[in-house]
This record gives sequence, structure tokens and C-alpha cells, in this order.
Amino acid sequence: MSHTLHPLTRQNPTPSQLHHARRSLFPPSLIPINNQGALRLSAGLSLTNSTICPRWRRRLATARDEGLTGEDEEEGIAREIAKEELANQSIWKQMKEIVMFTGPATGLWLCGPLMSLIDTAVIGQGSSIELAALGPATVVCDYMSYVFMFLSVATSNMVATALAKQDRVEVQHHISVLLFVGLACGCIMFLFTRLFGEATLTAFTGPKNVHVVPAANTYVQIRGLAWPALLVGWVAQSASLGMKDSWGPLKALAAASVINGVGDILLCTYLGYGIAGAAWATMASQVVAAYMMIQTLNKKGYNAFAFSIPSWKELLIILGLSAPVFVTMMSKVAFYSLLIYFATSMGTHTVAAHQVMLQTFSMCTVWGEPLSQTAQSFMPELLFGVNRSLQKAQTLLRSLVIIGAILGSLLGIVGTSIPWLFPYIFTPDQMVIQEMHSVLIPYFIALAVTPPTHSLEGTLMAGRDLKFISLSMSGCFCVGSLVLMILSSRYGLQGCWLSLAGFQWVRFSMALRRLLSPDGILYSEGFDQYKMQKLKTG
Repeated sequence: MSHTLHPLTRQNPTPSQLHHARRSLFPPSLIPINNQGALRLSAGLSLTNSTICPRWRRRLATARDEGLTGEDEEEGIAREIAKEELANQSIWKQMKEIVMFTGPATGLWLCGPLMSLIDTAVIGQGSSIELAALGPATVVCDYMSYVFMFLSVATSNMVATALAKQDRVEVQHHISVLLFVGLACGCIMFLFTRLFGEATLTAFTGPKNVHVVPAANTYVQIRGLAWPALLVGWVAQSASLGMKDSWGPLKALAAASVINGVGDILLCTYLGYGIAGAAWATMASQVVAAYMMIQTLNKKGYNAFAFSIPSWKELLIILGLSAPVFVTMMSKVAFYSLLIYFATSMGTHTVAAHQVMLQTFSMCTVWGEPLSQTAQSFMPELLFGVNRSLQKAQTLLRSLVIIGAILGSLLGIVGTSIPWLFPYIFTPDQMVIQEMHSVLIPYFIALAVTPPTHSLEGTLMAGRDLKFISLSMSGCFCVGSLVLMILSSRYGLQGCWLSLAGFQWVRFSMALRRLLSPDGILYSEGFDQYKMQKLKTG
């Protein structure tokens, strides 16, 4: 009998949950005598038939028959009990456990925006033109990388599923195939940057801001050298996360952030390389991070330097997993790119202010991403598991949304206070500061609703309602782009941020309405049964 978790379940109970499950279900007062019906556990604890529910009693009987009554079976039972325990807790205790679960994952989301924010702060101290050049350069270097987010989704899903079947050969094959796909995409983006980088920037900035193109192109060309390492590193990171290891990637990204910060200060402030120095520092940090993530996989016994060309069937599987996420991410990237495009047409000071506000906004919003990860980790067991309970799923979502609302309010206050009270961190230019202060209200409105939106969209992804997510996000992009074009032409930078606030609130409203619908994944038994059957036959 295998005690592996459901292939769609990615959660790994925290040590406190696992310990609590052991202590409550395997009380030390029980006498560990196997021939009297008690199960001897490796931790010196035991479990008698009188202390457990019938389902676990049948599980233990089967385990004894198959000779699995040692440490492995103890771990399997304790982990599954810990998973169920989260849904059975009071809402406040449940919220505490969610916060403890999401804490370590937050660091993974913070490192990327932190590196861009460091670039923004350091460059802003030297030149407003170079600060403005970061806007279009960031679109090419950072926002375009989100196009390849499907690599992360496909990797974590395929690796976690193979691990659930305890098939290390299949895990290695998936890693090798996806590493090849990541390397191929990285090389394509490297060539695109070299051949079309300047033309893309010129078309993006428009004739009024052609003077920022040389600085932006310098940044893009240097950062472009890291494209292959960046995407290979993404695959390695997602493979580790699929193995429920977040510390390895977190160490790599933390080291990258330190390298980027030190490199920016050294190259830009002391050696005077400006935007080129910031680009070299970021590029070096990405290469180092990718190498450390690869080494993390190697230490687990996998060969992260092995690359395999995927078959056509494997490519179709990857596309099937990632296509809805690809559409969703493309819609987000396209809308944020349009924000920068319309802001860029308003002049140097305006685009410089927009760059600062957008980077701080991105830095704040990533704090809500772990809520989406939590929903994707805990919801599948409640929606599709053997102990499926829509009521418990509803309670869990309520906890996630409450945490998201609290977090959104805090982020809105803190995120708005930084550019309002401490604008000189980013630039000494008074005209840029004035533009920053003009958008503080829509900035707060957009930021406050983002974390609860992550909770809702993560739940939809956990329920595999991917078609709705992709269609709704595409609709938001189409309508939002039209609104952006109208408001930006009338109200300038304020119109851009009012459009962003509307975009975020529409996402929240549509996801909430879908989840509260009688036909949604949390309320419709028929929908749930259909999904379960589809997953079994898929």
C-alpha cells in the first residue's frame, strides 16, 4: 500500500501541524505492544484501534497485512491527518496556520521585484533619463519573462505528479525535458534581444521619448545575456517546489538579491556605470541564482545538467497544462505593458514617476501571491480528495479572503506611505515627486484589493476552473485597455492608475461571483463530480 499524497495535492504540512497530528492521534500513553493490536511507531508512540476512526483503522489493518507498519506508514498517516486538521480548525486558528504556511513562500515572490526595485532606487539617484529608460527596458526584460510562466506551472505539476507515484525515473525525465524547453526558449529570447531589442524599444517609447532608447537598449542588451540561465533556473526552481522544497530556491534567490544590491551600489554609485552597471549586477545575480538552483536539484540525486528533447506528445501535455495559465499571464503582462506604453508617451518626468510607482506596487502585490499558493495546495484535497468536503473548502476560502483583506489594507497603507512620505529614496527630482503624489489614491485602491483577488483566483486554479480564469482575464484585458486609452488621454498618469484600480477590482468581482455561484466549484456537487471524473480519466 502506498501512502503517497493525492497527485493534485502539493501541500506539505508544517512541522507544527505534523507534530500536533502525531501527539493528538498517537498519544504516548498507549502501550506499544504489537501483538495486542497496537501499532508501534518509530517515534516511540503507538496507536490502538480504539483511538482512531474506522477509516484509519482499515488503513492500519491493510498496512499490517502489507508489512508497512513502520516509520513510512507513520509519516503517511500523520501527514494526511495534518492536512485534514487544517480544515477542521476554528477559523482563527486556521488563519494562523495559513499565515505560518505562507510565510516561507513569500520570500520566493519578493526576490524578483526586490531586484528591480533596487535598480530603480539606485539609478534614480543619478539620472532621471536613465530612470525613465528603466520603464520600457523593464517591459522587455521582466514583463516578457512572464510569458514563460507556463514553464513553472508545467514543471511543478508534472514533477509533483511523478513524485506522487514514487517514480524517480519519470521525475528525472520530466526535469530533463523541461530544462531543454527552458534552454531553448532562453536562447530564442537571447537572439530576439540581440536582433530586435532596439527596434522594440523604439516602437514602444514613441517619437517623443526617443532620447531614452540608447540607455534602455544598453540595459536590455546586457540583461539579455542571462535569458538562457533565467529560464533554466525557473525550471529548476519549480522542480524543487514540486518536491516541496522551498528553502533551496529561497537561498538561491536571497543570494541573488544580495549580489544585485551590492553590485548596484558598487557599479552605479562608486564606479559611475549608471544603468549599465545596474544591468550587469542584475544579470550576474540571475546567473548565480540559476546555478544554485541547479545545484539544489543535483544534491537531491537528480541530474540537472541532463537535457532531453521532448516528443510531440510530451509537448502537447505541457501545452495542455500551461495554455490557460499562459493566456492569463499574457493578459496581465499586456495590460501592464500598455500602462507603461501610455505613461511613456507623457514625457520623461511622468514615465519616471510611473516607473517608481509601478515597481513599488509590484513589490507590494507579491505579498499576496502565497495566498494563491496556499489555495492551490490545500483546496484540491477538499474538492477532489477521498474526504471531499465543500463546506470545509468554503471555510478555508473564507479564511484566505479575510487574511487577504487584512493584508491588502496593510499593504495599501504601507505601500502608499513610502512614495508619499519618503519619495527621496527614489529620486530628488521635484517634478517626478509631484507626479508620484498625484496617483496615490488610485494606487491605494488598486493595491488593497490585490491580495484577496489572489486568494480567489488561486481557489479557481485549485478547482481546475482554468477556462473561466483565462476567458475572464482576457475580457478584463480587452475592456481595461479601452478604458485605459480613454482615461489616460483625458487625465494623464492619474487616468492610467484609475484604469489599473478598475482592472484589479473587476478581477476580484468576477472571481468572487464565480465562486459564490450555485454552479461554482464550491457549491455545485454536480460540477465537483464532473471534475473528479475528468481528473481520473485525464
